[in-house]
Amino acid sequence: MPKNSLYDGAHELADLPLGKTSQYQDQYDPSQLRAVPRSLNRDSLALGDALPFVGEDIWNGYELSWLNAKGKPVVALAQFRFPATSPNLVESKSFKLYLNSFNQTRFESADALKAALEADLSATAGGKASVSLYGPADLAAMPLADLDGQCLDELDIEVDDYHFNPDILDGLGGAEQVEEKLVSHLLKSNCLITSQPDWGSVQIHYRGPKIDREKLLRYLISFRQHNEFHEQCVERIYMDLSRRLAPEFLLVSARYTRRGGLDINPWRASEPVLMSNPRLPRQ
Repeated sequence: MPKNSLYDGAHELADLPLGKTSQYQDQYDPSQLRAVPRSLNRDSLALGDALPFVGEDIWNGYELSWLNAKGKPVVALAQFRFPATSPNLVESKSFKLYLNSFNQTRFESADALKAALEADLSATAGGKASVSLYGPADLAAMPLADLDGQCLDELDIEVDDYHFNPDILDGLGGAEQVEEKLVSHLLKSNCLITSQPDWGSVQIHYRGPKIDREKLLRYLISFRQHNEFHEQCVERIYMDLSRRLAPEFLLVSARYTRRGGLDINPWRASEPVLMSNPRLPRQ
């Protein structure tokens, strides 16, 4: 069970394959997919009747393979996008088990495979999931890039507490009004179920009272022993910043390193934005 009191006794987590021995299927099996209600953390965030943000969860898959109509293997890179409005997130290990089930399955075309992926993932998320497939030589699909913005990681601060503490953000905003992008590669949280480390880079783009950078970096470091899924951490960061800063505009995006051939890249914003999908060197 999760080592986070917010989720103690949550029956929605009992059937997840995380932390359990799994049988890998190589024939198409959508029953491998497991949904986790987003309400598990959103209720604790007290978001209200309408979501105070827009956003997506962008997943990149690096190990997708299937058989064509003649039985010849095909490989591809895949991009999966789930809207933040969907009632569920897809549990990551179940996603990997599901993708493995395509390995020895024949499809008439890549379009037929894409249709199956979109139908199954949309049903699990409870909202429209979109899928894009790319050839392994398509360098433009996931271009190597860095996050735009001022990196906080060289700030010379002393840290002796690594437990999540949003009160670090008290007095976060100053009198000066600015628009800027701030970046840190020091985001680390832990899997809600297994406590395995999740490593990420975060970008914060805002327009409003100037952020105290040391406070922000200490806050991000405080996730270091915190147990939540990637998507939940990003929503928590967004809400903590939004409530303490009251910015005119806010975007929080995170890009996590891959596990099991998948990386997860959630973003949440105060208004619709067009988000690209670069691949960081760590990914």
